[in-house]
Amino acid sequence: MKAMTRWETSSSVDVHWTRLCAVLLTSLFMTTVVKAQVDTSADAAERQADSARGPDSVENQLRSDQQDKPSFFASEPLESWRNWKQEFAEATGFNFSVDYISFNYEASDSIGEDSATSGVLRTYGKWDILGRDSNDTGSLVFKFENRDAYDGIPPQDLGLELGYVGLVHCCASDQGARTTNLYWRQSWLDQRFVNYTGFLDVTDYTDVYAMASPWTGFSNLVFATGSATMGGLPDGAFGTMVATWLSDSVYVITGIADANADQTDVFEGFNTFFDEFETFKNIDIHWTPSKDELFFNNLHVTLYQIDSRDEAGTNDGYGVAFSATSGLQNKFLPFIRGGWGKDGGSLLEASVSLGMGYQNQAIAGAGLLGVGLNWGRPNKDTFGVSLDDQYTAEVFYRWQVLRGLEITPSVQLVSEPALNPDDDFISILGIRARAVF
Repeated sequence: MKAMTRWETSSSVDVHWTRLCAVLLTSLFMTTVVKAQVDTSADAAERQADSARGPDSVENQLRSDQQDKPSFFASEPLESWRNWKQEFAEATGFNFSVDYISFNYEASDSIGEDSATSGVLRTYGKWDILGRDSNDTGSLVFKFENRDAYDGIPPQDLGLELGYVGLVHCCASDQGARTTNLYWRQSWLDQRFVNYTGFLDVTDYTDVYAMASPWTGFSNLVFATGSATMGGLPDGAFGTMVATWLSDSVYVITGIADANADQTDVFEGFNTFFDEFETFKNIDIHWTPSKDELFFNNLHVTLYQIDSRDEAGTNDGYGVAFSATSGLQNKFLPFIRGGWGKDGGSLLEASVSLGMGYQNQAIAGAGLLGVGLNWGRPNKDTFGVSLDDQYTAEVFYRWQVLRGLEITPSVQLVSEPALNPDDDFISILGIRARAVF
């Protein structure tokens, strides 16, 4: 592969510039649409809070970290540190946080390894550089991580060790140092239009709902973005995303990102994007009764397409995902979600999940209870043969021990693991601990 600085023919230059122009024109086109269609009466602060970002997006995670959470123990050992960070953010526009997350899973049966452990250190933040005194800002958003297994295999690899077509945890790997986010966020028209350009995590804005984060919500991929029917789902991927309100109830997100991203060498993404141009593309259409209810009272459809990838050896694919959530009494969040995918390297061809989250914030230390059930059909194109359907359940309880410490025990139950004919039923006990600094 040639580096961008070593283009040697006019034809290759033309191809690269054509692809660069395509990215820029996408943003320009969406800006034009926004100017023509958005409602100019909505409150900017409200829009900042209700835009469709996933719970693990940097902005939402920072907001959650700063909240006064009713914890089991009232003491706050890091209170002075948190106060300093808040004062620093107000003075400089630089808001950041650090967390460490530890994972441990043990399975009842396996055709290979039956346990997995790992830890993830994350540093993430948002630096408002332009327009700090206005409703529209230009910001640098970043998230750097180090993912390491303690001993043996990491949780990301445990599913296939069990003969399960799925991921017990999507992201707890042994990858080492990586860049997940490094992009410019720009808003226009009083926060009615938002653009991300740079190195993106597509799960921050694709098929999002309130319990999708594998760090604070469900662990299993079937309850996260794409319901395991989307292949690729790149992060640390060069690309662009645009989002806007088309009316008081309709919110639209569209994006394109490099499908060959290497998070350990993120700037190589310039080359893979422009040279190979194998990309993941999505459009999400959200409906909500009102803008301030978007995150919890939400019905959306996601359409996606991913190109064939030579290095990964996967065919091109496409599909659709859907999600419906409805917040009840400020305590309950029932959901039904699912998807269908054609090829593209996904684990499942079809998937349907239903479940509920419950949390009573009025009770000190009351955590988040999550319950989910899933039916899934493995992707024949990925595995080369037709496999039997699988059934997965997960129950977790996120206990808020301190404001900056969460402990989450969980149980995952797998019925009829498709690659393990000797076991009809496998249980997986998990414990996740997250400390925020």
